[in-house]
Amino acid sequence: RTQSMMRGLALLASLASAAAFAPLPTMLPRTAHASPSMQLYKAGSLQGKGVNCIPLFSRPAYLDGTIPGDMGFDPLGIGNWDVLNMNFLREAEIKHGRVAMLGFAGIMAESAGIKAPGVASVFGDSNDIFAIHNAAVAKGSMGQILLWVGLIEMLAGWPAMMERVNNPDAIPGDFKFDPLGLGTKNMARKQLVEIKNGRLAMLAVSGIVHHTIITGKGPLG
Repeated sequence: RTQSMMRGLALLASLASAAAFAPLPTMLPRTAHASPSMQLYKAGSLQGKGVNCIPLFSRPAYLDGTIPGDMGFDPLGIGNWDVLNMNFLREAEIKHGRVAMLGFAGIMAESAGIKAPGVASVFGDSNDIFAIHNAAVAKGSMGQILLWVGLIEMLAGWPAMMERVNNPDAIPGDFKFDPLGLGTKNMARKQLVEIKNGRLAMLAVSGIVHHTIITGKGPLG
């Protein structure tokens, strides 16, 4: 009896294998599904309208799709906490994204061995990001960066942050700095591009740091 069952299973398996290579008599019609368009390649004016990245849950009421990069993603409801301000959260995200983009560019340049003249004689010729960081700490360079950047942050960054928190019409991340006039047109699209690239850079820098700690190798090996 067991032998008959095995033969039956083998026959079914062979039929299934043959059916996999048999041509279909007709093509099954595809069901049309409405999907959000890729707004990054348009003017960006739609921002997150019509997009809900968690279809199982309704979009939060305070995320109406008008904020650059708003995809309705806030599973913890952080944007609705009374202790936080939406403009504060937006300002913090943009600032962290900008720092991460600079950090990613610096990490990749160092890992590729690209150094400004005189840097190797001061910090060594290592391409390891942690070795470079430790050398900069030992030489006092990191202390100078902390001092001057902290001073600029206290004198300019914090007042600008408070102005945006208290003024609902203020634009987060806008320091009125545009010497090349890049913001004269397609501003909505550029805001969307910046926030998307900033979010990607934050993930990338975090991944590179943890990868280097775990494997001992940089992003370029």
